[in-house]
Amino acid sequence: MSAPACAGLDPARLGVWLADHVEGFRSPFGIRQFPGGQSNPTYLIESGSARYVLRRKPGGKLLPSAHAVEREYRIIAALAGSGVPVARARALCEDSSVIGTPFYVMDYVEGRTFWDDALPEVRACDRRAIYDELNRVLATLHAVDFKALGLEDYGKSGEYIERQVARWTKQYRASATEPIDAMDRLIDWLPQHVPPAEAPAIVHGDYRLDNVIFHPREARILAVIDWELSTLGAPLADLAYLCMRWHMPAQEYRALGGLDLQALEIPTESEFVAAYCRRRGREPLTPQTWAYYLAFNMFRLAAILQGVLARGLQGNASSATAVEMGRRARPLAALAWQIVCREFDAK
Repeated sequence: MSAPACAGLDPARLGVWLADHVEGFRSPFGIRQFPGGQSNPTYLIESGSARYVLRRKPGGKLLPSAHAVEREYRIIAALAGSGVPVARARALCEDSSVIGTPFYVMDYVEGRTFWDDALPEVRACDRRAIYDELNRVLATLHAVDFKALGLEDYGKSGEYIERQVARWTKQYRASATEPIDAMDRLIDWLPQHVPPAEAPAIVHGDYRLDNVIFHPREARILAVIDWELSTLGAPLADLAYLCMRWHMPAQEYRALGGLDLQALEIPTESEFVAAYCRRRGREPLTPQTWAYYLAFNMFRLAAILQGVLARGLQGNASSATAVEMGRRARPLAALAWQIVCREFDAK
């Protein structure tokens, strides 16, 4: 194990804990940190022919309720057998003395992860199927009977959007490094224009193409990962979070904004949303309702990026690109306010 890749981890102590808590685990083992990731540091553990993934909280001072690996473990354990593809949960450690922070272990899932929404490495004829599978799994998640899984206390009941706006306003202000006018405008506007509440569902909170693992050859999702922001909430917020990718500039975010979707054989945003509504058996959305959910999610992501920037400037981010990534909070907030002004004639 190389020190730079796994700084702060005591392999001997970790190995003892894994042998005691993960069925079938054997030493010796190797461990290395996955590149990328702006939140919870993630590691690959190899023990003979078995491979596992360890997710831990980052070190340093953390914002309240952030980096909740305990919640991640609970949700993936509960969703096993639900129809929503997840990795097998193995063990949770809430004792910070083992590696310095709480962590959990799950099985490693072999497959494909796509980092560019345009899917340049995929044949054009396969892209639509990949997006359809992304759509299907999200609709499946939102249809899960969370009470039957014992998750009725996984989130507060009612006023999901109001609480989310308040939470991310607080998080943003706690990590602000400089004024962002569009964020201040959104903080004032969003609480006053919340759409009528929907029936709650399990929401992933960060559902996007690079947070799912596809089968090595098929357009089939084997696991949804990174459940840190999951809770009980508004399904349309989850859908709009994914659909932000159709609005965000392709070059800066590896997203779909400005691309020729017909040539790429990727569905348009309206096609994707319509397919989701059909699967969920719901009526089409009004333009203003959809615009609100898009703006809300851009605000929320901008607040998250501001936290990434703050950790980067403090020197305790989990990625070397944290500062560069975090500086995207400002243009993203500006894009959200543009959508509000266009659909609601806001000033």
